[in-house]
Amino acid sequence: MAGVSSKSLAAALESLEPQLATASIALAQDLFGILELLDSNAGLRRALTDPTRQGADKAALATKLVSGKVGAQAQAVFLDLVASRWSSARDLGDALEVLAATSAIAVAEGQGGGSANLDKLEEELFSFIRVVGSSHDLQRAFDDAQASDAAKGALARKVVPEAGDVAALLIHQAVTAPRGLKPTALVQRFVELVAKRQQRWIASVSVTRDLSEEQLARLQAGLNNLYGRDLKINVTIDPTLVGGIKVVVGSEVVDATAATRIAELRRRLAV
Repeated sequence: MAGVSSKSLAAALESLEPQLATASIALAQDLFGILELLDSNAGLRRALTDPTRQGADKAALATKLVSGKVGAQAQAVFLDLVASRWSSARDLGDALEVLAATSAIAVAEGQGGGSANLDKLEEELFSFIRVVGSSHDLQRAFDDAQASDAAKGALARKVVPEAGDVAALLIHQAVTAPRGLKPTALVQRFVELVAKRQQRWIASVSVTRDLSEEQLARLQAGLNNLYGRDLKINVTIDPTLVGGIKVVVGSEVVDATAATRIAELRRRLAV
Protein backbone atom coordinates (compact mmCIF):
# COMPACT_ATOMS: atom_id res chain seq x y z
CA MET A 1 0.00 0.00 0.00
CA ALA A 2 1.45 3.35 -1.04
CA GLY A 3 0.58 6.91 -2.01
CA VAL A 4 -2.87 8.15 -1.12
CA SER A 5 -3.89 4.79 0.38
CA SER A 6 -0.94 4.83 2.75
CA LYS A 7 -1.90 8.30 3.95
CA SER A 8 -5.52 7.23 4.44
CA LEU A 9 -4.45 4.21 6.48
CA ALA A 10 -2.14 6.33 8.62
CA ALA A 11 -4.98 8.76 9.30
CA ALA A 12 -7.33 5.90 10.17
CA LEU A 13 -4.83 4.43 12.63
CA GLU A 14 -4.34 7.83 14.25
CA SER A 15 -8.09 8.24 14.60
CA LEU A 16 -8.46 4.73 16.02
CA GLU A 17 -5.69 5.04 18.61
CA PRO A 18 -7.65 6.98 21.29
CA GLN A 19 -10.36 4.31 21.18
CA LEU A 20 -8.04 1.36 21.73
CA ALA A 21 -7.57 1.79 25.48
CA THR A 22 -11.19 0.78 26.06
CA ALA A 23 -11.82 -1.35 22.99
CA SER A 24 -12.99 -4.95 23.35
CA ILE A 25 -12.20 -7.86 21.10
CA ALA A 26 -15.67 -7.41 19.61
CA LEU A 27 -14.37 -4.40 17.66
CA ALA A 28 -11.73 -6.55 15.95
CA GLN A 29 -14.27 -9.29 15.28
CA ASP A 30 -16.69 -6.78 13.76
CA LEU A 31 -14.01 -5.24 11.53
CA PHE A 32 -12.93 -8.68 10.32
CA GLY A 33 -16.62 -9.38 9.64
CA ILE A 34 -16.90 -6.26 7.48
CA LEU A 35 -13.76 -7.34 5.65
CA GLU A 36 -15.41 -10.66 4.86
CA LEU A 37 -18.38 -8.82 3.35
CA LEU A 38 -16.11 -6.68 1.18
CA ASP A 39 -13.97 -9.59 0.02
CA SER A 40 -17.07 -11.43 -1.15
CA ASN A 41 -18.19 -8.63 -3.49
CA ALA A 42 -15.74 -6.97 -5.91
CA GLY A 43 -18.44 -4.65 -7.25
CA LEU A 44 -19.14 -3.38 -3.76
CA ARG A 45 -15.45 -2.66 -3.16
CA ARG A 46 -15.26 -0.68 -6.37
CA ALA A 47 -18.38 1.29 -5.50
CA LEU A 48 -17.06 2.21 -2.06
CA THR A 49 -13.69 3.37 -3.40
CA ASP A 50 -14.87 5.08 -6.61
CA PRO A 51 -13.38 8.61 -6.49
CA THR A 52 -16.10 9.91 -8.82
CA ARG A 53 -18.92 8.80 -6.54
CA GLN A 54 -20.44 11.26 -4.09
CA GLY A 55 -19.35 10.82 -0.48
CA ALA A 56 -22.95 10.77 0.71
CA ASP A 57 -23.77 7.93 -1.68
CA LYS A 58 -20.80 5.89 -0.47
CA ALA A 59 -21.71 6.54 3.16
CA ALA A 60 -25.29 5.43 2.54
CA LEU A 61 -24.09 2.27 0.82
CA ALA A 62 -21.63 1.50 3.61
CA THR A 63 -24.28 2.07 6.27
CA LYS A 64 -26.73 -0.22 4.48
CA LEU A 65 -24.03 -2.89 4.25
CA VAL A 66 -23.16 -3.05 7.97
CA SER A 67 -26.13 -1.59 9.85
CA GLY A 68 -27.41 -4.11 12.38
CA LYS A 69 -24.55 -6.50 11.62
CA VAL A 70 -21.78 -4.87 13.66
CA GLY A 71 -21.47 -2.61 16.66
CA ALA A 72 -21.64 1.18 16.46
CA GLN A 73 -17.90 1.54 17.00
CA ALA A 74 -16.97 -0.73 14.10
CA GLN A 75 -19.56 0.96 11.89
CA ALA A 76 -18.06 4.38 12.63
CA VAL A 77 -14.54 3.13 11.86
CA PHE A 78 -15.76 1.68 8.57
CA LEU A 79 -17.58 4.86 7.56
CA ASP A 80 -14.43 6.88 8.21
CA LEU A 81 -12.51 4.52 5.92
CA VAL A 82 -15.11 4.81 3.18
CA ALA A 83 -14.88 8.59 3.40
CA SER A 84 -11.14 8.42 2.71
CA ARG A 85 -9.42 8.09 -0.66
CA TRP A 86 -7.91 4.81 -1.88
CA SER A 87 -5.62 4.05 -4.78
CA SER A 88 -7.34 0.74 -5.43
CA ALA A 89 -10.41 -1.14 -4.28
CA ARG A 90 -8.17 -3.79 -2.68
CA ASP A 91 -6.56 -1.18 -0.42
CA LEU A 92 -9.79 -0.57 1.48
CA GLY A 93 -9.87 -4.23 2.53
CA ASP A 94 -6.17 -4.21 3.38
CA ALA A 95 -6.75 -1.21 5.64
CA LEU A 96 -9.66 -2.93 7.36
CA GLU A 97 -7.44 -5.94 8.01
CA VAL A 98 -4.75 -3.76 9.60
CA LEU A 99 -7.26 -1.89 11.76
CA ALA A 100 -8.92 -5.12 12.88
CA ALA A 101 -5.61 -6.73 13.78
CA THR A 102 -4.38 -3.58 15.53
CA SER A 103 -7.59 -3.46 17.58
CA ALA A 104 -7.14 -7.07 18.64
CA ILE A 105 -3.48 -6.52 19.53
CA ALA A 106 -4.41 -3.48 21.63
CA VAL A 107 -6.85 -5.67 23.57
CA ALA A 108 -4.00 -8.01 24.46
CA GLU A 109 -1.87 -5.00 25.41
CA GLY A 110 -4.57 -3.76 27.76
CA GLN A 111 -5.19 -7.04 29.56
CA GLY A 112 -3.13 -6.08 32.58
CA GLY A 113 0.38 -6.98 31.45
CA GLY A 114 1.17 -4.33 28.87
CA SER A 115 4.38 -5.18 27.06
CA ALA A 116 4.54 -8.60 28.73
CA ASN A 117 1.19 -9.50 27.18
CA LEU A 118 2.46 -8.39 23.79
CA ASP A 119 5.51 -10.62 24.25
CA LYS A 120 3.20 -13.53 25.03
CA LEU A 121 1.00 -12.79 22.02
CA GLU A 122 4.01 -12.61 19.74
CA GLU A 123 5.25 -15.98 20.98
CA GLU A 124 1.84 -17.59 20.45
CA LEU A 125 1.77 -16.34 16.86
CA PHE A 126 5.34 -17.48 16.28
CA SER A 127 4.41 -20.88 17.66
CA PHE A 128 1.79 -21.28 14.94
CA ILE A 129 4.29 -20.22 12.28
CA ARG A 130 6.92 -22.68 13.52
CA VAL A 131 4.61 -25.66 13.83
CA VAL A 132 2.86 -25.17 10.49
CA GLY A 133 6.08 -24.23 8.73
CA SER A 134 7.65 -27.53 9.76
CA SER A 135 4.71 -29.71 8.64
CA HIS A 136 3.79 -30.26 4.98
CA ASP A 137 0.62 -32.04 6.10
CA LEU A 138 -0.58 -28.98 8.02
CA GLN A 139 0.31 -26.68 5.14
CA ARG A 140 -1.72 -28.82 2.74
CA ALA A 141 -4.63 -28.95 5.16
CA PHE A 142 -4.79 -25.17 5.51
CA ASP A 143 -4.39 -24.70 1.74
CA ASP A 144 -7.18 -27.16 0.94
CA ALA A 145 -9.88 -25.19 -0.87
CA GLN A 146 -12.42 -27.93 -0.15
CA ALA A 147 -11.99 -27.78 3.63
CA SER A 148 -14.54 -25.70 5.52
CA ASP A 149 -13.62 -22.66 7.60
CA ALA A 150 -14.89 -24.51 10.66
CA ALA A 151 -12.52 -27.40 9.99
CA LYS A 152 -9.56 -25.10 9.45
CA GLY A 153 -10.40 -23.13 12.57
CA ALA A 154 -10.64 -26.29 14.64
CA LEU A 155 -7.31 -27.51 13.28
CA ALA A 156 -5.68 -24.19 14.10
CA ARG A 157 -6.81 -24.49 17.71
CA LYS A 158 -5.13 -27.91 17.89
CA VAL A 159 -1.91 -26.44 16.52
CA VAL A 160 -1.73 -23.81 19.28
CA PRO A 161 -4.05 -25.09 22.03
CA GLU A 162 -2.68 -22.69 24.65
CA ALA A 163 -3.24 -19.56 22.56
CA GLY A 164 -5.16 -16.73 24.22
CA ASP A 165 -8.29 -15.19 22.77
CA VAL A 166 -6.45 -12.55 20.73
CA ALA A 167 -3.93 -14.97 19.22
CA ALA A 168 -6.75 -17.42 18.50
CA LEU A 169 -8.72 -14.71 16.67
CA LEU A 170 -5.76 -13.62 14.55
CA ILE A 171 -4.78 -17.20 13.69
CA HIS A 172 -8.38 -18.09 12.86
CA GLN A 173 -8.51 -15.08 10.54
CA ALA A 174 -5.29 -16.19 8.86
CA VAL A 175 -6.43 -19.76 8.20
CA THR A 176 -9.97 -18.91 7.10
CA ALA A 177 -9.33 -15.67 5.17
CA PRO A 178 -5.66 -15.45 4.16
CA ARG A 179 -6.62 -13.17 1.25
CA GLY A 180 -4.17 -14.58 -1.26
CA LEU A 181 -1.39 -15.32 1.21
CA LYS A 182 -0.27 -18.47 2.95
CA PRO A 183 -1.76 -18.51 6.48
CA THR A 184 1.72 -18.40 7.99
CA ALA A 185 2.56 -15.33 5.89
CA LEU A 186 -0.49 -13.48 7.17
CA VAL A 187 0.29 -14.47 10.75
CA GLN A 188 3.79 -13.08 10.16
CA ARG A 189 2.20 -9.78 9.16
CA PHE A 190 0.25 -9.82 12.40
CA VAL A 191 3.52 -10.45 14.27
CA GLU A 192 4.95 -7.34 12.62
CA LEU A 193 1.97 -5.33 13.87
CA VAL A 194 2.61 -6.68 17.38
CA ALA A 195 6.24 -5.58 17.11
CA LYS A 196 5.11 -2.13 15.98
CA ARG A 197 2.80 -1.94 19.00
CA GLN A 198 5.63 -2.99 21.31
CA GLN A 199 7.64 0.06 20.27
CA ARG A 200 5.18 2.11 22.30
CA TRP A 201 6.70 0.49 25.40
CA ILE A 202 10.35 1.17 24.52
CA ALA A 203 12.04 4.54 25.05
CA SER A 204 15.23 5.02 23.05
CA VAL A 205 17.12 7.73 24.93
CA SER A 206 20.16 9.57 23.61
CA VAL A 207 22.21 11.63 26.07
CA THR A 208 25.52 13.44 25.89
CA ARG A 209 27.18 11.55 28.75
CA ASP A 210 26.80 8.47 30.92
CA LEU A 211 24.02 8.57 33.48
CA SER A 212 24.47 7.57 37.08
CA GLU A 213 22.12 5.00 38.58
CA GLU A 214 20.30 7.79 40.38
CA GLN A 215 19.90 9.80 37.17
CA LEU A 216 18.70 6.72 35.30
CA ALA A 217 16.12 6.08 38.01
CA ARG A 218 14.93 9.68 37.77
CA LEU A 219 14.73 9.42 34.00
CA GLN A 220 12.76 6.19 34.29
CA ALA A 221 10.31 7.79 36.70
CA GLY A 222 9.97 10.89 34.56
CA LEU A 223 9.28 8.96 31.34
CA ASN A 224 6.85 6.61 33.05
CA ASN A 225 4.99 9.65 34.34
CA LEU A 226 4.99 11.39 30.96
CA TYR A 227 3.68 8.37 29.06
CA GLY A 228 1.51 6.83 31.74
CA ARG A 229 3.08 3.38 31.56
CA ASP A 230 6.25 1.50 32.55
CA LEU A 231 8.67 1.90 29.67
CA LYS A 232 11.76 -0.11 28.82
CA ILE A 233 14.65 2.33 28.43
CA ASN A 234 17.55 1.90 25.99
CA VAL A 235 20.23 4.56 26.55
CA THR A 236 22.90 5.53 24.02
CA ILE A 237 25.63 8.15 24.33
CA ASP A 238 25.82 10.88 21.67
CA PRO A 239 28.25 13.69 22.61
CA THR A 240 27.15 15.75 19.58
CA LEU A 241 23.53 15.87 20.68
CA VAL A 242 22.06 19.36 20.76
CA GLY A 243 19.98 20.01 23.83
CA GLY A 244 21.49 17.24 25.95
CA ILE A 245 18.76 14.61 25.56
CA LYS A 246 16.56 13.05 22.91
CA VAL A 247 13.82 10.49 23.53
CA VAL A 248 12.02 8.35 20.95
CA VAL A 249 8.93 6.40 22.04
CA GLY A 250 7.19 4.64 19.19
CA SER A 251 6.70 7.21 16.45
CA GLU A 252 7.03 10.17 18.83
CA VAL A 253 10.31 12.04 19.08
CA VAL A 254 10.88 14.20 22.15
CA ASP A 255 13.86 16.49 21.58
CA ALA A 256 15.03 19.95 22.45
CA THR A 257 12.12 21.50 20.54
CA ALA A 258 9.64 20.01 23.02
CA ALA A 259 10.52 22.58 25.66
CA THR A 260 8.15 21.56 28.45
CA ARG A 261 8.94 17.86 28.42
CA ILE A 262 12.65 18.41 27.99
CA ALA A 263 12.71 20.88 30.86
CA GLU A 264 10.98 18.32 33.06
CA LEU A 265 13.42 15.58 32.09
CA ARG A 266 16.43 17.83 32.60
CA ARG A 267 15.12 18.76 36.04
CA ARG A 268 14.90 15.10 36.98
CA LEU A 269 18.39 14.40 35.65
CA ALA A 270 19.95 17.36 37.45
CA VAL A 271 22.64 16.41 39.92
